[in-house]
Amino acid sequence: MNDMFAFDETDRKIVEQLRRNGRATNQQIAESLNLIASTVSTRIRRMEEAGMLRVVAVSDFAVHGYHILIHLAVQVSGRPALEVAEDLAVFPEVFAAHLVTGSYEISLLLTLRDIDELPPLITGTFAKVPGIKSMTPAVGLDIVRYALDTGPVDSRSAA
Repeated sequence: MNDMFAFDETDRKIVEQLRRNGRATNQQIAESLNLIASTVSTRIRRMEEAGMLRVVAVSDFAVHGYHILIHLAVQVSGRPALEVAEDLAVFPEVFAAHLVTGSYEISLLLTLRDIDELPPLITGTFAKVPGIKSMTPAVGLDIVRYALDTGPVDSRSAA
């Protein structure tokens, strides 16, 4: 985090407005918070420059025909887990790759159009990546919660 400024309650409220509606204009945010639009604009730019805020567009993978969600646990041997994860992360089916603790070193989240794509992906494509000892897939049955927020924004802990 950049220490150029203290993240305060007004910043937190602006971020919350953007979380609720990422398309909100500076004027709309300003009106809802009893501020002026230039203040909102300045604060958003300042948070972006400090790396405290990033406004992104997110596309729903199901809309594009990806109806299968897979969690793939990967055990690694003979190579650093980070290198293996980086090799796996380049495949288009992988939308998240994490190094984890526990009985396996890498956790992948995959999206597929059809479950029939899974066997060749695991036994063919991914199996060619050096350092993979084993892979255990788990098929997502239902998505109970899918949120992209990083967590609650608390102006007290960011200062």
